Amino acid sequence: MTESRDATSRDAGIRDDGPTVTRWWWVRHAPVTADGGCIYGQTDLPADTSETVCYPALAEALPGEVVLITSHLRRTHETAAAIAATGRVFPEAIVCHAFAEQHFGAWQGQPRADIRARHGDHHGLWLAPADVTPPGGESFLDLAERVGAAIDEFTRVFAGSDILAVAHGGTIRAAIGHALGLSPERSIRFSVDNCSLTRLDHIETGGPAPAWRVDRVNSTPWR
Repeated sequence: MTESRDATSRDAGIRDDGPTVTRWWWVRHAPVTADGGCIYGQTDLPADTSETVCYPALAEALPGEVVLITSHLRRTHETAAAIAATGRVFPEAIVCHAFAEQHFGAWQGQPRADIRARHGDHHGLWLAPADVTPPGGESFLDLAERVGAAIDEFTRVFAGSDILAVAHGGTIRAAIGHALGLSPERSIRFSVDNCSLTRLDHIETGGPAPAWRVDRVNSTPWR
């Protein structure tokens, strides 16, 4: 499931009758419990998939046939596998580095509370303001740019499909912001819980610009 495949190899699926709706089903990975209270970002820590109540509900909420996309980080692969273990059959995953979590550079491995304390009022939203770049890392603004570009490309290639993207909290916040045309600073204000489901529909009518419809954000169907 972790091997990449060429996204251009599939039929674009564009219909001749009415709007083309491409549904993005975003699932945040299962919790990471091996971080010791430290920032992990793109550190490749495992997911804790031992809390099994959520996976059957996610499997039931998802459509029957999907295009599966994960980041290259193992916690997304392990979460997809936990959903599949309920009896769902997924295609081979497309591994997309652009859907990885924000790279926090030198902050990775440092206590999360220490970094948040340096940025005052922003600590309740994200680890830092959207335009702050950690040493050797990237800003949330950088994350939003790469995520938005990848969404646009996958939407073009898989137009009319259901796309299941198992990704990260920062990635999904960026996807919501991309759909709503929000600034990165506003995008970080959304809550995105572990194993939560967010659905964003891209609607192409042939007019001057496509539209996005927000179906749900941070849904936890097992609760």
